[in-house]
This record gives sequence, structure tokens and C-alpha cells, in this order.
Amino acid sequence: MKDAFLKYQAQTTPHPLAMEISRAKGSYIYDSKGKAYLDFVAGVSACSLGHSHPKVVSAIKDQLDKYLHVMVYGEYIQKPALELTKLLAQHLPQPLESTYLVNSGTEAIEGSLKLARRFTGRSEIIAAKNAYHGNTMGSLSLMDYEERKQPFLPLIPDIKHIEFNSEQDLENITEETAAVILETIQGGAGFIEPTYNYLSKVQQRCNAVGAVFILDEIQPGIGRTGKLFGFQNYNCQPDIVVTGKGLGGGLPIGAFTASKEMMDSLSDNPKLGHITTFGGNPVIAAAALATLKEITQTNLMSEALKKEQLVREHLQHKHITEIRGRGLMLAAFTDTADITNEVILKAQDQGLILFWLLFEPKAIRITPPLTISNDEIIEGCRIITSILNQI
Repeated sequence: MKDAFLKYQAQTTPHPLAMEISRAKGSYIYDSKGKAYLDFVAGVSACSLGHSHPKVVSAIKDQLDKYLHVMVYGEYIQKPALELTKLLAQHLPQPLESTYLVNSGTEAIEGSLKLARRFTGRSEIIAAKNAYHGNTMGSLSLMDYEERKQPFLPLIPDIKHIEFNSEQDLENITEETAAVILETIQGGAGFIEPTYNYLSKVQQRCNAVGAVFILDEIQPGIGRTGKLFGFQNYNCQPDIVVTGKGLGGGLPIGAFTASKEMMDSLSDNPKLGHITTFGGNPVIAAAALATLKEITQTNLMSEALKKEQLVREHLQHKHITEIRGRGLMLAAFTDTADITNEVILKAQDQGLILFWLLFEPKAIRITPPLTISNDEIIEGCRIITSILNQI
């Protein structure tokens, strides 16, 4: 299958890992030879409840027997999507109550940018340096990594950048600014948390100048940081919150949520200000609803913080310089990028799935399912330290 994979399926890198998958269950992925791999990545933070969680699978099967796609988004009342948006509203502070469901995180970012420009009548968007919000043209425009943007220029105009956690840079947010968009925790840059009440200060500045404050919760959201939404850890509240990844229970989804007043501005002048054919798909919405119920009705969020401490306790080594992040959104830094590469590649040989971060070459991604057991965490850490002992 590998030859066919490389020939017929478009690749994102010259050297994909190319593991041939036969099945996945719980915290494990199995290759075509039946070898089990403990998953410390969870589909890059997407499989919140692990693989093939029984409640998610049951919800999918139940919806399959009723109906699949029936109409473009927003025209028909479909119970799974309605119940999902209601549950999101119940767990978000007022006035965040109106959710637009889309197909991916990056589409949700696109929608949030359009919403901010439409609502304010302004065009300037301010993003953070070393940010990652996706790879479509609008999301890519938010990045300051010129090497990655150059082949695709020109991108959307009127984008400016500030330094994450720089209070001084907040002066760049003015009455010309439509929106400030930030990751609640910077992901690709190395799982950098906001410090010194930074996000609250951004919110205050946006309020002062009439700009929309957008928080990208695609990775830290849906319970990964010990709260349902990462911003709930940092004494702030966005005007638009963007979610994706872990919301879908293993299926593709994105969403952006705002006040009813703000969201209504997309529905007129012009009508169909944002439109999506498959957003709110009933099967995906059913999976997301089951996922959200399981996370909010169990102790998985509080357990994420305990499991964080377990990782920190069992991942102490002379070659690990620090562990950044919160809950089960963690990055272990080694002395060099070469050591990080060696650990990630050798771990796969030893039955542990690890992965890289986008911009930080020394970081090892540790974002397992929220359902991972304590014993599985300890075993994964043991594999990592045993590899480091040989370096």
C-alpha cells in the first residue's frame, strides 16, 4: 500500500511517516501487522475521547439510521446540530450563545474574520507573531512566517502582528482595528501560555477601541486544559470563540461562537455572508454532541490536570529542559532539535506515537486523549526516558 499511498494520495511533506493503519481503539492505534502503538498525540489534539469511543460510535450509528446530509447549512432544523449549539451556549458565558458550525478549524477562523470585518466595518486584523490558525488563504495570512507564506502571495491585506504576551504592543490595537485574533495558548510556537493577565489586557484594549477579540480555542478547547475552554483559565472572555479539533470526537468539525447580535450581521447585507454546504452535518454533529456531553458530564477535565502532573513527574531527564503547557496540552523540550527528532522517530519503533510542533523544533508534542489512563501515561513516559538514556 505504501507505493500506492505515495503515488495517488497528495502528500504534505516529502517524508510522511506512512504507518499503515488497520484499526484504533481507546489509547491505541494498530498497524497492518497488528502492532499496538500507544497514542500520545490523539490525532494532533483531535481525538479527545480516544479512538472509537463507544458513546461517540453509538451516536454516529444512531444518526446513520435516521438521515445524513439533507440541505445546506442553516435552512432546515436538524436536531443534532441544534442540540450541539444549545449545549455549547450553556457552557459559554453570556452573550456567547450563537454558534456557526463548519467543517474544520481553519474554516471557522475564516468565518470569524469575515464576521469581525462585517460587524465592525473595519478591515485591519491583528494577529500574534509565531501564530498558527490554519492553512487556507485567510488563515495563512495571519501568520508572520514569511518563508511559509511567500509561495502563495498575495494573501489578504491589512494584517499586522504583535508579540504574544507583550503589553507594550497593545498600543498597536487602535480604532482602525477590526479584530485581534490570538491562540489562547500558542500552539505551533511551543505551547506558550499567556502571562501577567495578558489576555485580559487584550480584551480591555479591544473594548476601549471597539475591536472584536477573537480567541482560537481549536487546540486548547474542549477540556484539554482542565476547563472546557482554555480562556476560562485566564480571566478573560472573547467576543468570538473558535473551536474545532477535539469537538468532533474524531470527525471533522469547526465552529465559531459569538453574540446573537454579532452573528446576525452575517445573515443580511449581504445575505449568505458565510455559507457552507456540509457544516452542521448531522452525523458529525451527533458525534460532537456525544463528545461534549461526555467531557462536561464526567471528571475528565479535572483529571487532565492530575494527568499533567503525572507527565511532569515521570518525564524528568537531563535531556528534557522544560515542559510547557497546561493539562494534556504539553510540550517537552529537549536540548536540541536532533534529540527531539531522534526521540519521536525511535518512539514509533517502540510502540509510542509522538509528534512535532510546527515552529519549535526542540519540542515533543504530548497531547494524548483525555481518556488516557495513568498507567498508559507512565508507560509512555518510560519509553521516552529510555530512549533519552541511550542518547
